[in-house]
Amino acid sequence: MRCHERFVILTGLLCGGLLVFSSWNAAKDDNTPDQFHKVYWRLIKAEQRGEELSSKLVQMLEKLKNLNNTRANQTISNSSRNSLVNSLSNSSAREFLSPLPYALLYLPHLRENYDSLQPRVHLGQQRSGVSLVLGIPTVRRQKQSYLVNTVSSLLYDLTPEQKKDIVIVVFVAETDSAFVKSVAKSIQENFPDDVKSGLVEVISPSPYYYPNLSNLKETFGDSKERVKWRTKQNLDYSYLMLYAQDKGAYYIQLEDDIVAKSGYSESIKEYISNVDNEQWLFLEFSQLGFIGKLFRASDLPSIVEFFLMFHKDKPIDWLLDHILWVKVCNPEKDSKHCNNEKAKLKRTFKPSLFQHVGLHSSLPGKIQNLKDKDFGKQVLYKAHQNPPALLNSSLKHYQSHSLERAYRGEDFLWAFTPSKGDYILISFNTPQNVKRYRFRSGNIEANGDKFYNTTVQVLPSDVSVRERVEQGLLPCCQPSSDGFVVIGSFVNGIAEGPIDEALRDIDAMRLFVHSSSDAWVILSEIFIQV
Repeated sequence: MRCHERFVILTGLLCGGLLVFSSWNAAKDDNTPDQFHKVYWRLIKAEQRGEELSSKLVQMLEKLKNLNNTRANQTISNSSRNSLVNSLSNSSAREFLSPLPYALLYLPHLRENYDSLQPRVHLGQQRSGVSLVLGIPTVRRQKQSYLVNTVSSLLYDLTPEQKKDIVIVVFVAETDSAFVKSVAKSIQENFPDDVKSGLVEVISPSPYYYPNLSNLKETFGDSKERVKWRTKQNLDYSYLMLYAQDKGAYYIQLEDDIVAKSGYSESIKEYISNVDNEQWLFLEFSQLGFIGKLFRASDLPSIVEFFLMFHKDKPIDWLLDHILWVKVCNPEKDSKHCNNEKAKLKRTFKPSLFQHVGLHSSLPGKIQNLKDKDFGKQVLYKAHQNPPALLNSSLKHYQSHSLERAYRGEDFLWAFTPSKGDYILISFNTPQNVKRYRFRSGNIEANGDKFYNTTVQVLPSDVSVRERVEQGLLPCCQPSSDGFVVIGSFVNGIAEGPIDEALRDIDAMRLFVHSSSDAWVILSEIFIQV
């Protein structure tokens, strides 16, 4: 038996030697390129890497499960629990990027660091399951940042219901941690409620994500700096798309220097519902470059693979057009046939919903006056039928943008910088039983011109109601020093809400400024519902 085993072993070694020898000879004769051998081992390593990460995710989930199971028997500090949850959400749970073999093939430097594709989530609640994901890449600009105004424009007139079905992902495409933190701080300070709710997220890439971009081949007459800029831009878009793919049903690509048309969210959803059963690769909601291109989230992985495959070669909008060519164009037919076929895979919505406003490009030294001719004019105010009233204000309006015209729904009020003690007084011709109110400051083109530290006050007709407020018997309201009752205040430029029935009929409403501002103010909507 032992001799038989030796015979089998010797036979196996002999066959193996012959196989190696013959393979060596074949390789020698055929001169097979070494590159294929390298690609093979890269794929093997990528597969092994995916298995390692999957194993780690299982381990992390098991730890979390054990943590929950022992909660009744142990006292666990909030910091410990948060540490584990953050570890889960910021590493394994977001490492869906790492096992992708094509990322390692087209960006081989990623193999050198374990977390080279791991996103840094600076702000956000990991919201997912929404209809629409809005992606905004942003970079350091030499002249002026438009990011806050861009996000403000996107949030401007979203209803509470619409806000629940959207995620806005700001991707800070820089590895300078100080700059990334400054952007996150700015977003947090300007949109605290939207960050808290999970509507707005801020992420950045791993410092190991970007390859060496200093030795790129100059093509199409572009300078070295422009080739570097467009190559990095391709990598930025690809990263953001991969991050967004599991957060919602559709993804729309935006930039950090645009404004959105009022009602854009509803317009997009209505258009999608009309064409969703048809065959298309993307929908266009802007005519400029890559702005406003909407994709099904399920298509993003294959699109990103194409972008990464040619990220050094051409700009992103050219690559997108090449995808269409590959899909539908017949080399044996003319360009007219090709263009007709490509048009079937991209649908254009008009008028455009997004307009480019940035003057200074993210490419240093480049000035771009790009405007979408199909964008049309913005609606800068919202009209309502308000009850007859006598209007008075200490604010001085600019040109013809008066309070009277704003109240009648003919224009918006645009006034010089408010100071402490300034007011707008609306005295009704007869006492009004006001049910709700809404005052919106700023507009989609000048969203920074808002009311800050300003309250909404009413003057009840019944003196006894005022006395009850002063005595603290009506929890809905706070007294002022002159008989008016404080019922609300401006938050993120908007003051709105119902008026308590206990206040009964109202003689007047007043907006009162409690501290001086450093910007002009716009009142773009006055709505008093009776």
